[in-house]
Formats: sequence, structure tokens, C-alpha cells
Amino acid sequence: MGSPGTPPLRAQGLRKDYPTPAGPLTVFADVDIEVARGERVALTGESGTGKSTLLHLLGLLDAPTAGCVYIHGEEAASLPEAKLAEVRNRAIGFVWQMNTLLLEFTALENAMMPLLIRGARRAEAAERAMALLAEVGLAQRATHLAGELSGGEQQRVALARALAGEPSILLADEPTGNLDERTADQIIGLIEELHERRQLATLYVTHNRQFARRAHRVLRLEGGRLREE
Repeated sequence: MGSPGTPPLRAQGLRKDYPTPAGPLTVFADVDIEVARGERVALTGESGTGKSTLLHLLGLLDAPTAGCVYIHGEEAASLPEAKLAEVRNRAIGFVWQMNTLLLEFTALENAMMPLLIRGARRAEAAERAMALLAEVGLAQRATHLAGELSGGEQQRVALARALAGEPSILLADEPTGNLDERTADQIIGLIEELHERRQLATLYVTHNRQFARRAHRVLRLEGGRLREE
């Protein structure tokens, strides 16, 4: 999908409005963004400025009021719903502050989910998920329920799950927000390792100044506009 020089993730003229009794409330407008293969970009800004909303649009979880999102050069709005779901599953990996793991399932079963959704055989999905859990340092906890894991361990499972489908794009929303400083630093290092190994296009929302400074570029969403710091 797309030529070798096409950025995995690009958006042009993004705008998001929400209806209110007083009329449309514009969260942001005229947002252009591009993340190249192998690039790590940090997205910062005060709470309530729309960072998570922007991430949802870029991850094809919501539709913009105006503007276009391109995944490997393909315009998302032109895709039928089934194809859109396939692109989300195959091209994009997500990690959230609230990791949305299924707590009653094991770490291995959680990491297998994206593969099972796309129709992989259970044995194949288990083998791939186990390899990823080993890569994030959690092989010894594979059979433990997600609810039995610490916050840092849960986030490692979330990273394994995000990468199970071999995505080219990694989107993360405050991936260290619920962690203590030492654990957060470990997760930051792990994200950077996984990014470099796979040459992903990585965009993460963070309030962690240290995490932001370690990115290749820092973008700030403020007053409904996006600017580069």
C-alpha cells in the first residue's frame, strides 16, 4: 500500500466539531500532520485541547468533521467500512493510558486478540503472541490473568498486543500516564526499542517532558492549532 517514499501516516486539514446547544464547538481546525517511517513524534498540549481526539481520528476510530487521513497514501474516507476495519487491524497498533486489556483473560490470550480477529489459526496466533511477550520481557507471565499483573506488566502486554499484527504505525495515548517514574522510564525505553527494531511510524501523546524530548519531533496542540516545538 503506497510507494516506498509515501509516509505511513499523513493527515491534511483535519477539523473536529462537536454539537452543543449554542452551536458547533470546534476542538481544532486546519491540522496537518505527517509521520515518516522510522520517525517518533510526540504530541503535547494542555488537558482538554483535543490530543486524544486527534489520535482517534488518525487511528481511524472516529471521522473528522473536515479534512483527510491517509494511511500509506490511501485516503481513509474513501474506504468501505470492512476495508477500514482491515486497515485498522493490519496497519495500526494502539496503546492507551487505560490499557483496555481483558482482565479475565491471560496475557497470552490478550496478545493473541488482533490475530484471532483477522482470522489466524489459534496455534499460529499463540506462537506469534508468545514471541512478542518474550520480546517485551513477559514470557514468564504469559499464563497469568491480565488482572493479576502490575501496571507496568499490563502495559507490556498492551504493547505486545499492539504489535501482534505487524503494524507499520504505532499510536500511543499517555502510555506512561498511570505508572510510577521508574516503571514509566522502562516502558519508554521499551517503546523506543520496539520502534527502532521495526522502523515504525510512531506518534504518542504525552505530558511526560522527558518522554517528549526523546522524540525526533515534538508537536504541540494549543488553541485549536497544531505547531512544531
